[in-house]
Amino acid sequence: MPSIEIYTQDWCPFCVRAKQVFEKKGAAYQEIDAPGGSAARQEAMRRAGGRTSVPQIFIDGRHIGGCDDLLALDRAGKLDPLLQAV
Repeated sequence: MPSIEIYTQDWCPFCVRAKQVFEKKGAAYQEIDAPGGSAARQEAMRRAGGRTSVPQIFIDGRHIGGCDDLLALDRAGKLDPLLQAV
């Protein structure tokens, strides 16, 4: 399984939805708590090219984007191959 990192915030429904996608697919992920103003949020912004929203999702270090981006990848049939990558 690839390494999956998700920068999240407690009250974020988009974060919950993104995690549900991975859980439904049986993909383990590392959740990184990144509330506004935190060092983790700054790191997420840096890694995501300045995007300030959560979640910010990375698969094997590759920036996937947020929840909408993840869902679009899944609808296009492009998420499962990423999750099968070694």
